[in-house]
Amino acid sequence: MSFLNNVIAGIDNTHVASSGENSSEFTGTIDTGSYILNAAMSGSLYGGVPNNKVVAFAGESATGKTFFVLGVIKQFLDDNPDGGVIYFDTEAAVTKNMMTTRGIDVDRVVISEPQSIEEFRTNAVRMLDSYNDSGEQPPMMMVLDSLGMLSSIKELEDTASGKQARDMTKAQLLRGTFRVLSLKLAKANVPLLVTNHVYDVVGAYIPTKEISGGSGLKYAASSIAMLSKKKDKDGTEVVGNIIQVTMHKSRFTKENKKVEVKLSYDTGLDRYYGLLDLAEKYDIIKKVSTRYELPDGTKVFGKNINENPEKYFTDEIMEQLEVAAHKEFMYGADEDEPEIIADEKEMVTTQ
Repeated sequence: MSFLNNVIAGIDNTHVASSGENSSEFTGTIDTGSYILNAAMSGSLYGGVPNNKVVAFAGESATGKTFFVLGVIKQFLDDNPDGGVIYFDTEAAVTKNMMTTRGIDVDRVVISEPQSIEEFRTNAVRMLDSYNDSGEQPPMMMVLDSLGMLSSIKELEDTASGKQARDMTKAQLLRGTFRVLSLKLAKANVPLLVTNHVYDVVGAYIPTKEISGGSGLKYAASSIAMLSKKKDKDGTEVVGNIIQVTMHKSRFTKENKKVEVKLSYDTGLDRYYGLLDLAEKYDIIKKVSTRYELPDGTKVFGKNINENPEKYFTDEIMEQLEVAAHKEFMYGADEDEPEIIADEKEMVTTQ
């Protein structure tokens, strides 16, 4: 409407909604390396984590948080040959060898080791401002691993002086940090992946896990995936973990949905794991006694499907699974006549 254009004339960071210029617009996704996790986060097997938002992976120790993030980094760099990653490592845990063994191009990853919340905030803001002012903006991603290990300057100073007082300003600092970063990240079209720890809530009537670090991350994140694990064995040998992912918060898909992904010690995330359960639920592949019946009538064991998924998950079955994923995870999905989102296969890593 012309009068609205007149009202906002000359006012910065303001525009008519139909222009699609607002920073909250969903501009694309980054493949996680797992079809079922992509679906849980975006509603599409070919989607993934949003590429201009804050996304958190939270869980207890050794639940695969860093593994998840490294997998996303590899996929991001593979699909964006001119892209780069800023990795804020607060645990001094990620090594060059850890990345190279997972096929990550370390020449396109910058490691920053902030000693405090304030240093992380300052460095991240400066990097984003430099990126925005550079003119040339190849795809970029930021990672914070992990939020729970960041101290405040006050906490560091108190520890150095022998004080035992608890720092009550940390949660406030984190809220301020994410307030500053969220809009800058969205405007720059840069995603921030955050790992964080969880703890048991003392005195809760029902056993409850809470994310550490206060409410800052919970408010800022578009998606929060809570991780728990069980061992994956080949006979008696532990070969990896089965990670249960619960969408604790999501602005794009249904919350509290749970999926399982397979994290192998040797090969990382199994791209197809979890699809068989989705196919069975929507009668795409039917369970008949101890075997599964494919659409063409062939009966095979589930182990055979999982060991050779490319053979059994044909293009036709993947199209049906895409419709099923839309029904299963998207808000407002039509149960009777779902439609495949156009060109979703092209959205895997658009930036």
